[in-house]
Amino acid sequence: MLRFAPSPTGDMHIGNLRVAILNYIVAKQIGEKFLIRIEDTDKERNIDGKDEEILDILHKFGLKYDNLVYQSKNLHFHQTMAMQLIAEQKAFLCFCTADELDRKKELAKANNEPFRYDGTCEKLSNLEVLDCEKPSVVRLKKPQNSIKFVDKIKGEQSFEPKDIDSFVILRTDKTPTYNFACAIDDMLYDISFIIRGEDHVSNSPKQIHIRNSLGYSKEIVHAHLPIILNDDGKKMSKRDNVSSVKYLLDEGFLVEAITNYLVALGNTTPTEIFNLSDAIEWFKIENISKSPARFDIDKLKFINREHIKLKDDVELSRLIGFGDENIGKLIKLYTQEGSTIKEIKAKIDAIFSQKDEYAEFKEEFELLKQTIKNMPFFEDYEEFKKELTNRSGLKGKNLFKPLRFLLTGAENGPELKDVYVLIKNYLMEVVK
Repeated sequence: MLRFAPSPTGDMHIGNLRVAILNYIVAKQIGEKFLIRIEDTDKERNIDGKDEEILDILHKFGLKYDNLVYQSKNLHFHQTMAMQLIAEQKAFLCFCTADELDRKKELAKANNEPFRYDGTCEKLSNLEVLDCEKPSVVRLKKPQNSIKFVDKIKGEQSFEPKDIDSFVILRTDKTPTYNFACAIDDMLYDISFIIRGEDHVSNSPKQIHIRNSLGYSKEIVHAHLPIILNDDGKKMSKRDNVSSVKYLLDEGFLVEAITNYLVALGNTTPTEIFNLSDAIEWFKIENISKSPARFDIDKLKFINREHIKLKDDVELSRLIGFGDENIGKLIKLYTQEGSTIKEIKAKIDAIFSQKDEYAEFKEEFELLKQTIKNMPFFEDYEEFKKELTNRSGLKGKNLFKPLRFLLTGAENGPELKDVYVLIKNYLMEVVK
């Protein structure tokens, strides 16, 4: 089973969506189930409704999951496993206070050394433990040997015991830390392949150590995706608007285009434009570059325009409140002018807006408006233009400039003959 494990602490980041998409693709490729695990154990950071927002986004992107679980429901298992580790003397109670640990961290910093837990409470006798009335955390004893695993993207990874350290697995309130809850849940749900961001590389040996300490022998495949950089070459953060999936959707990027872009990011693909089902046919996780990938909004806009052109006309028109094949074709025509549904909708809205005057050709504009209202319907643009010329007596820029503004609400844009054929059935609404 593969899993996507988001935390309901904010808007979904494109890096998280990328993780979800690639987990879904690999699950389909190898015939495994796809699990969504909402990691909600950090109650102070959880935001009401963010779990539903995450699930809604997954639905929009066609990422159908086989099971949905909330990590907080497994608290009993987390605590039971921790008690087992204590009973087997693989974990111990630690009574060191935050102040004591801070002093030791400052001393390590002064000596230009990384802080490592010094094993103070690991050395306590059973009697000393029983007599201590201070709050305690539970720490897992550091491993005796190095922890190694092969990453599908980054290659072989090796971590020494001092780098893993004797880390906390249960807090003073007996809730699990991230690594402990994650490792236990991956055991509970028989996770076989973990795909996540490279910021989790240092977590992987800790989670492997937890499972090893509990006697879990199943090997889990790992793949850590390189980070996504912003325009400044820095790690993309929540401060970057384009990092939010919700923002991209609100701006009018299609789910197909965002999927296309995120699968292709830092990857070599057989075609530039593709959909999710295409990617399932040829995607290989090991082909993703080890280097960070820079987010390119212009590339995403190009891909979005191409997916707009591929979309069904009626379905496309519904995105801006119509249900007409011709409006869908009009949207595609306006990919010359805009890259997103939001940008193009503004162009279409201008066509159907109330246009009361055109300052540069005020008299000509009003003449054309009244003339068109009294003209018969014409299927063909050339016939329409000929009749309009005859009736108004206008020609050249005195005709075409105010006519363009009257029909499109703009001074430039696609060829009028191409626009006319798509709006002719709405002509009286356009020139109202």
